[in-house]
Amino acid sequence: MGYRIAIVGATGNVGREMLNILDEREFPVDELVALASRRSLGTEVSFGDRTLKCKDLATYDFSGIDICLMSAGGDVSREWSPKIAAQGAIVIDNSSVWRMDPDVPLVVPEVNADAVAGYAKKGIIANPNCSTAQLVVALKPLHDAARITRVVVSTYQSVSGAGKDAMDELWNQTKGIYVNQSPEHEGGKFPKQIAFNVIPHIDVFMEDGYTKEEWKMVAETKKILDPKIKLTATAVRVPVFVGHSEAVNIEFEKPLSADEARDILREAPGVLVVDKREPGGYVTPVECVGDFATFVSRIREDPTVDNGLALWVVSDNLRKGAALNAVQIAECLANRGLLKKAA
Repeated sequence: MGYRIAIVGATGNVGREMLNILDEREFPVDELVALASRRSLGTEVSFGDRTLKCKDLATYDFSGIDICLMSAGGDVSREWSPKIAAQGAIVIDNSSVWRMDPDVPLVVPEVNADAVAGYAKKGIIANPNCSTAQLVVALKPLHDAARITRVVVSTYQSVSGAGKDAMDELWNQTKGIYVNQSPEHEGGKFPKQIAFNVIPHIDVFMEDGYTKEEWKMVAETKKILDPKIKLTATAVRVPVFVGHSEAVNIEFEKPLSADEARDILREAPGVLVVDKREPGGYVTPVECVGDFATFVSRIREDPTVDNGLALWVVSDNLRKGAALNAVQIAECLANRGLLKKAA
């Protein structure tokens, strides 16, 4: 016997991916309810070989639901996650609203799975930012081996991280350029042309000159992995549909060679090492789409600092960065017997 699952935001990119992953991983589902806003009432989504019609979030009774996977944006989560939790469901939330709440665990199962037990305080577990999730999966085994002191990361983030409208914007601009039309970006998701371009700006700017996306990586890495780690980030949007990439420079307390790091990462949960020192001997976003893993390539020693390494980290942001991580959290709850209403 399985569980009763609700997905809020089932019509979005991440919501649909959650449906796919629940099916692919054969999560024990007795009943699955797809929910969205009233304007999406009746919209059909797929769950395995079944078709579900979306119900209205505003009128749904959650009292019989075991787990609610929430992927409908910050405003919806701020209003509805506490209400849903109050009706007895455990909410696994994909927005940024609850991540830094001290009473809400921020969980990446390969890194801090035991933290799921902290859901009891508010009935909510937070999913990290997509760029943070893949980063800490790669950092965790190396941190255990040699203690990380500082990380410098530059991200190359796909447009799907900004939603379906952002993907449409890249598509339309690219088509337009090929037929000699001027690529419009006024009023779009991005402040500059995204097709055939890169934009060093994700989320809003803060007073110190960093963007909120960059701040999230700092704060979330500290909460998930270790508050002593110093991290600085530059977040860049690139004209890729799906798959985030990161160039990562790491400093350690203890020496760690590239060969040692490669061996450690090969044994690490959730990591696949593809690191041949030859043309094509690395993973790019195109190859990671649809995969569950966080890929690590270009593992090499950084001679400019003591005990330094450099890595290239790639993952499907709609999967590990969002939907997969949420389902893995649900699996942790089930495996630890924390789902009270399981049949």
